Amino acid sequence: MDLAEYRSAARAWLAENLPASDPKTFMAALHDAGYSGITWPAEWGGQGLTQAEERAFAAVARDFSLPTYVFSIGLGMCGPTLLDRGTPAQKERYVRRLLRGEEIWCQLFSEPGAGSDVAGLQAKAERVEGGWLVNGQKVWTSVAQHADLGLLLTRTNVDVPKHKGLTMFVVDMHAPGVTVRPLRDMTGRSNFNEIFFDDVHIPDENRIGDVDDGWSVAVTTLLHERLSISSGVGMSGQRDDPSSFEALSASVDTGDPVVRDQLVELYVRSRALALFNQRLAQETKAGIFPGARGSAAKLLLAELTSFGADLGVSLAGPEAVADGHPLGAALALAPALSLGGGTNEIMRNIIGDRVLNLPPEPRVDKNVPFKDLKVNS
Repeated sequence: MDLAEYRSAARAWLAENLPASDPKTFMAALHDAGYSGITWPAEWGGQGLTQAEERAFAAVARDFSLPTYVFSIGLGMCGPTLLDRGTPAQKERYVRRLLRGEEIWCQLFSEPGAGSDVAGLQAKAERVEGGWLVNGQKVWTSVAQHADLGLLLTRTNVDVPKHKGLTMFVVDMHAPGVTVRPLRDMTGRSNFNEIFFDDVHIPDENRIGDVDDGWSVAVTTLLHERLSISSGVGMSGQRDDPSSFEALSASVDTGDPVVRDQLVELYVRSRALALFNQRLAQETKAGIFPGARGSAAKLLLAELTSFGADLGVSLAGPEAVADGHPLGAALALAPALSLGGGTNEIMRNIIGDRVLNLPPEPRVDKNVPFKDLKVNS
């Protein structure tokens, strides 16, 4: 099937199956139709196709409202991490179910005292008979209230520097001792959660990577997180974004040359980011690790979102901040994207240090055992 036929078939399938009343049923049907995990290996439940098919489907999907947000963490971060770092048994157990929407995933990294400095986390995993016992707290966790499973980064060694004493696990979010509490944001919605772990038992077979090597696994996850955030993996299409070029150009007076210039700027930024993401995706598929350039994609998206929200408000006028106005969601999302997945300042530090090879900022904790650090003091 050539790409034109592929796009036509995808459009016909989406038109027939949307809107969908149940996200899980829709994801199962999406997978069975060949549109979930398009480039993921067929042996683990993917379709085994190329980036060309994935881009073709993404282009078609922008014209529809896909009920896939709740699966975005699994599709964009957890699943790719399992493919890169999981054992064959773990891939067999989790990946196909993830792609079919049978299990929802979340990512458990940030803590009240460890946000941008993720390696400073304190949630502790101790060895016990048959596995590990976890105690601690995580926060700002998206879709945790719906999640069945999560990628959990824990501290397993306090006698080494903070980056060297972490271990990654898959945790059952329904296990005894796991408590999820929603956090209400300024829109009145609860998109984030705080999670408490009280003597939660995790079998050792759920460990991803080696003991105390969790930071390298986390770096893999963070790379996929920044790439997925910037490319919108698992999110609804631009049709649902009132601050996108498509939405604004259809709702304002484009006869004004100043407005046209502003819309052109929005289009150029959007197109540049899309092409950059496409390049990173092609390199990843070819086995070229994008590394810190994923932080550049995430930074570009955060800045693009703020620009689009500001432009939308300036064009819509004061009514944009009224209750129920479509731009309200964009206004709430803009600051969130400059924080979630690493702040803009952290992204610039990473780019300067690891892409541009600028001198790094001074660090006093690099070689200090975690137990000797002044944490939360």
